[in-house]
Amino acid sequence: MFENLSDRLTRVVKNIKGEARITESNTQEMLREVRLALLEADVALPVVKEFINQVKERALGEEVLNSLTPGQALVGIVNEQLVKLIGEQTVELNLAAQPPVVILMAGLQGAGKTTTTGKLAKYLKDTLKKKVLTVSADVYRPAAIEQLKTVTGQAGAEFFPSTIEQKPIDIALAALAFAKHQFFDVLILDTAGRLGIDEAMMNEIKALHAAVNPTETLFVVDGMLGQDAAVTAKAFNDALPLTGVVLTKMDGDARGGAALSVRHITGKPIKFMGVGEKLTGFEKFHPDRVASRILGMGDILSLVEEAQKGVDHAEAEKLAKKLKSGKSFDLNDFLAQLSQMKKMGGLSGLMDKLPTQMMKGAANVDAAQAEKQLKRTEAIILSMTVHERTKPDIIKAQRKRRIAQGAGVHVQEVNRMLNQFEQMRDVMKQMQKGGLGKMMRKMMGSGGKGGGFPPGGMPPGGMPPGLM
Repeated sequence: MFENLSDRLTRVVKNIKGEARITESNTQEMLREVRLALLEADVALPVVKEFINQVKERALGEEVLNSLTPGQALVGIVNEQLVKLIGEQTVELNLAAQPPVVILMAGLQGAGKTTTTGKLAKYLKDTLKKKVLTVSADVYRPAAIEQLKTVTGQAGAEFFPSTIEQKPIDIALAALAFAKHQFFDVLILDTAGRLGIDEAMMNEIKALHAAVNPTETLFVVDGMLGQDAAVTAKAFNDALPLTGVVLTKMDGDARGGAALSVRHITGKPIKFMGVGEKLTGFEKFHPDRVASRILGMGDILSLVEEAQKGVDHAEAEKLAKKLKSGKSFDLNDFLAQLSQMKKMGGLSGLMDKLPTQMMKGAANVDAAQAEKQLKRTEAIILSMTVHERTKPDIIKAQRKRRIAQGAGVHVQEVNRMLNQFEQMRDVMKQMQKGGLGKMMRKMMGSGGKGGGFPPGGMPPGGMPPGLM
């Protein structure tokens, strides 16, 4: 996400580093590069023009402090204007209305509304502890109702059944009545989309909006649309009183254009962004953090939040107690570490949030290849018996051949994994001597509620155990 835009803006800063001060001449050159970077990111042209004018006005009027280089001053100005462009503050969902709070999901077909409905249901249930009901008013797309039923079940929320023979308004009103009667906190209404904007769709969604009077009307837009996102956003914003935007597919080759355009076009805050198909791939939109990512400064706060959210603290405490009692670290514990890494979004998910300067040390790490290696390591361990995982020292030549065959790898890879495990076990032994239990509890924070990378998250050394 934002990779091309981030690279280009980083180069702009490098080019101006040698300048003694910001002048109209070097500002013009810098702005030309920023303009090209934004256009390459597929940001809508009106947005680019306004952004460049704002940066130019600030840059030429900026009194650069003695402690700042022109490059540093430029980063500050561009960061400040990026935050203004995509929203100056994080805007929460309005859940203060009389329950059930109705959330209407709007957008084109293929934008990811149904998956996003499931993600939102999981977020509301797990994070905000709400009782959530979902319903599909999409009677046109084949299997849309079944898809929502499936993702709702995966999210742990409740689903209100509907059929393609019913009218969308009848479905919505019946679901609302049921939600009131059963004391649900939130009702999420998934609406139908089209491949393009048409009058019939807009009339239908206007009627649905009038019938259920939602507290939140969220516009779901494909983050890979670029400039087309601006056109779609304007059409929906003209038809509906939108309250917020959800950007989807932000883990793909999205160039960032939608994120930088939609907020400006609609005037409505971006509230969430979706990454990947998993229901856990759903983040609150923090404008300042996203601006930092775009400028290559990373998003450490989101990284820590992911760590705290993804880690099983009970498992972490269990490992701490086990090691404190003097028992050795075994392959079951090693496998648990891999599982924690996957819950945190895998290696690529973590690397995406690291600052550019920190990433230089991992410049030779191929994230995709590393993820494959991590999966192979997991397959090797899963091919072992419970006894072998508990007593890895018994794994000799014959057992290695059987394990390799079961995992679909060469014996050399089994040897490599066991060597990595031995290194990890040696580290754990050293940490045991230094009071590992106490250190782990400190990392987890008071009461085991987080406060840094917990032991179930990143293994010692910072890299996943299968990649050391």
